[in-house]
Amino acid sequence: MTGSTPAPFGAADYSARMERAVRSAAGAGLAGLLVAPGPDMVWLTGYTPTAVTERLTALVLVPGRDPVLVVPTLEAPDAEKAAGAAALTLRDWTDGKDPYSVTADLLHHSGRFGISDTTWAMHLLALQRALPGTSYVALTDALPMLRAVKDAAEVELLAAAGAAADATFEEIRKVPFAGRRESDLGHDLAGLLRRFGHSRVDFTIVGSGPNGANPHHEVGDRVIRRGDTVVLDFGGLKDGYGSDTTRTVHVGEPTEEERRVHDIVRAAQEAGCRAVRPGVPCQEVDRAARAVISDAGYGEYFIHRTGHGIGVTTHEPPYMIEGEEQPLVPGMCFSVEPGVYLPGRFGVRIEDIVTVTEDGGRRLNNTTREMVIVD
Repeated sequence: MTGSTPAPFGAADYSARMERAVRSAAGAGLAGLLVAPGPDMVWLTGYTPTAVTERLTALVLVPGRDPVLVVPTLEAPDAEKAAGAAALTLRDWTDGKDPYSVTADLLHHSGRFGISDTTWAMHLLALQRALPGTSYVALTDALPMLRAVKDAAEVELLAAAGAAADATFEEIRKVPFAGRRESDLGHDLAGLLRRFGHSRVDFTIVGSGPNGANPHHEVGDRVIRRGDTVVLDFGGLKDGYGSDTTRTVHVGEPTEEERRVHDIVRAAQEAGCRAVRPGVPCQEVDRAARAVISDAGYGEYFIHRTGHGIGVTTHEPPYMIEGEEQPLVPGMCFSVEPGVYLPGRFGVRIEDIVTVTEDGGRRLNNTTREMVIVD
């Protein structure tokens, strides 16, 4: 892993993001945004509550008004330390007071508001009672691309997370596979991700033999044997940004069919990456990868979309799937991960994170995509 980590985001960065969010909301015909704790709040303010409880915490973004973060009084000291706090007005409320009336006072009493997907139902219903003239729409529906286009610093944080995941793969391929449980390898992967700088491990999939035919198998107690194909898919957060990569290895020499399927998936993944360039609809990435697998006679065994966005979460818009006509824009970052899954036998998946550049795409994972033989 080379290169330096970009400087931490400051109040000016978060202020610019909130201003962009307000403009986007107005452009979508919304009266404003209500943001609950979760990835949207992290991206907009740098604030993550120590614990998410029944006490209301909400970021209120309304055109023509300064951003306001409504927080319980006992959590205000932590909120004041957030990287974006200087760009916010904090309005705290004490137990026994009505936080919904505090929030309602910041909103127009009629209008349609975007609300983050992580909002608890009890909070949304209470706001609707306090402001019966308002209506709400999920941010995923109203502003699906809000966090999708990353700036240069965000891309480099994703690249650093990708490099850490690559280093993890280079180490895991050196350890014994045969005779160990999938869960043992999963533990190794998690430890390596943390060793290379991840603060959070979101998943470690180790699908050996027939378990590899289940794309989200994760890990089990199956003992890995010589002759197994093993799908390794792992990732998490490093410095607040996600990693997610998949490589498929083989314990000992593969059969001719196993090698052929791996080659088909590798060609499909290459075709998907080559399709990445500005202006191309997301679905074209899926089509490019899927065509290779279908033409090879394995189309019915490619059972998921080709990719998903990544940023402050490991899964977010945009999605590389048929029907998604959103054009690719420089700064978008997403996975390209076709696979073939033969029930009861084995699976193969190869995944890189790719960012859209001004004239194409740049892979943020760079380990070999050839079949790796492990012991």
